[in-house]
Amino acid sequence: MTGVVEKVFDTEQVNDKFKKRTFVVNDMQEKYPQKISFQCVQDKVDIIDQIGEGQEVEVCFNLRGREWTSPQGDTKYFNTLEAWRIDVKETATNNLVQESKEDDMPF
Repeated sequence: MTGVVEKVFDTEQVNDKFKKRTFVVNDMQEKYPQKISFQCVQDKVDIIDQIGEGQEVEVCFNLRGREWTSPQGDTKYFNTLEAWRIDVKETATNNLVQESKEDDMPF
């Protein structure tokens, strides 16, 4: 998925064996842009360190799903987009070539 990084959150140490980090990418390519939340977990939480808000990125991720049953017996289902690679997209820039001008011209 390609989009612009809108928000990067701090790493959360959920327990002594699990940590996660969330970031949000705005999918600007769609007619109605969506703000998509991704998670990096465990040893992948650092892959977002060198990427800042406002940068265009391509995110490679796995779709994870799980079931949770509350103490009252209600079952709910959750999805997570688990990022495992983030590449900064190169923006196309126009290199304007300036013609050299001679300062010693008499006009």
